[in-house]
Amino acid sequence: MNNLKQTYEKEIKDKLKEEFKYGNVMEIPQVVKVVINVGVGEATSSSQVIEKVREQIAAISGQQPSIRLAKKAISAFKLRVGQPIGVSVTLRGERMYQFLEKLFKVILPRVRDFQGVSQDSFDNFGNYNLGLKEQTIFPEIDYSKVDKIRGLEITFVTNAKNKEESKKLLELMGMPFRKESIS
Repeated sequence: MNNLKQTYEKEIKDKLKEEFKYGNVMEIPQVVKVVINVGVGEATSSSQVIEKVREQIAAISGQQPSIRLAKKAISAFKLRVGQPIGVSVTLRGERMYQFLEKLFKVILPRVRDFQGVSQDSFDNFGNYNLGLKEQTIFPEIDYSKVDKIRGLEITFVTNAKNKEESKKLLELMGMPFRKESIS
């Protein structure tokens, strides 16, 4: 069992139950899945681009990503229905906990001038969206093989009822939130 999962089971669950006064163990929020998504706009002109991005996301996540296809045709972007425009992977269970632990303890602290992640990226359902400017912050990516720096979105899907519960859950799991300064 993963360290983060053990910590969640033994400590975090109890802290959340105590703080939010849950009557049932099933009410305690948890991270259900983590979705990593990369939009590849230039895939319309070159088919090799999507395969390179797919390999990089597979290296980052440890799981084969799926190619996302366009649902609508947009002539301004030279986009047709069914054309590949992105790569996405959904992590659950053990792989998800491994990825979260790596992200919180290794990758985010390695980012230059890192002040913490924003506390404003929660939706009303308790999910958190994190945007990263480049894929090269992951140690699995060989910088010499990178053709272009690309951003990626990471969505943490929780079963929390609101933003506060979700924020506390991610905070206890090790998410390095930015300390909001009062000015």
